Amino acid sequence: MEDDNKFSYFFLGLGLGVAVGLLFAPSSGAETRDLIRSKADDSKDYLRRRGTELRDSANDAIERGKTAVSRQRDHLAAAVDAGKQAYREAVTSAPDATQGL
Repeated sequence: MEDDNKFSYFFLGLGLGVAVGLLFAPSSGAETRDLIRSKADDSKDYLRRRGTELRDSANDAIERGKTAVSRQRDHLAAAVDAGKQAYREAVTSAPDATQGL
């Protein structure tokens, strides 16, 4: 998680550096504003695509988790049923303690 923050801060710094560099560039104000607007739109599109990718990735991870939990629940239920059956067989096949008296 800490690496994600470093990554975000890197891009934030990069964006601010580019913006400051563009403001001090030798091009006219109108050209610079158009360039900044264009880059901002590109960034918005990138963030939208990246957000969609992350959402899809999270949904896939959640589905895999649900599948794993369901599979473990089925295994546990089967083990409990097998234990119950083994107990029933042991109780019914055990010799009656009162017959020996």
